Amino acid sequence: MAIDRTGLAEFLRRRRESLQPEDVGLPRGRRRRTSGLRREEVAGLCHMSTDYYARLERGTGPQPSPQMVAAIAQGLRLSLDERDHLFRLAGHNPPTRGVDSEHISPGMLRIFDHIDDTPAEIVTELGETLRQTPLGVALTGDLTVYDGPSRSIGYRWFTDPETRHRYAPDDHPFLTRMFASGLRGVVTLRGPGSRAADLAELLLARSDEFREVWNDHEIGIRPREVKNFIHPEVGALELTCQTLLDPGQSHALLVYTATPGSDSYDKLRLLSVIGSRSDRPAELNHDGRKGE
Repeated sequence: MAIDRTGLAEFLRRRRESLQPEDVGLPRGRRRRTSGLRREEVAGLCHMSTDYYARLERGTGPQPSPQMVAAIAQGLRLSLDERDHLFRLAGHNPPTRGVDSEHISPGMLRIFDHIDDTPAEIVTELGETLRQTPLGVALTGDLTVYDGPSRSIGYRWFTDPETRHRYAPDDHPFLTRMFASGLRGVVTLRGPGSRAADLAELLLARSDEFREVWNDHEIGIRPREVKNFIHPEVGALELTCQTLLDPGQSHALLVYTATPGSDSYDKLRLLSVIGSRSDRPAELNHDGRKGE
């Protein structure tokens, strides 16, 4: 499939011009002359250089990789039909739709873009974090940096001891049972050969603890509404988790809030100021990849 440079350029330009700053959580400013987003704003949303994006809009850039096309589709808040169209214009077959899709719906992103004062994240049914608010990164670290099976918090829970340090020790036994039960539910739903089944097989081979709880065949253990985090700088936080589900994409938006006037509320306010210097996301290369 060949790239349609002219069609790609025109489509990108039209989609950019149709978006307003408030649509993607950006301030409008007082001296804005363009009716839509600026190229540098779209480039930032897509995690690529302004020059790279501008060349695509001019029809003079290289053929973008599927990973770059996916980033552009997400940055421009495209629907699934628009995403598939963009892939074809760029000379690639569109990704499959369904439960394994990581394309976040525009509606969920619009909600996420307007959450700026509390920790929040968008996750897949396997607990893979797709997006985090800055305060979410400050609370738990940048959970989008992992690759392969380690992208799943359930996998990390049984294979990476560092994962447990952010959660209250008294909750560890429950979380161990919950992650195993949750994975069993997804394996049953998606069947043999699914990513969930592959993840379970990996854990059975690598974790004695997982094998023990897996063999209990527990099912239906739901996450508790109240989460108890341990932050290395501000200490213990008791947060309430509200969940918004997108069943079409099998994604969930998790929003963590503290009761006003509580100690945890004050700690969240402090965390929003100091952040977590060691957990800031890595710098991005010109092509949008995270640096070493």
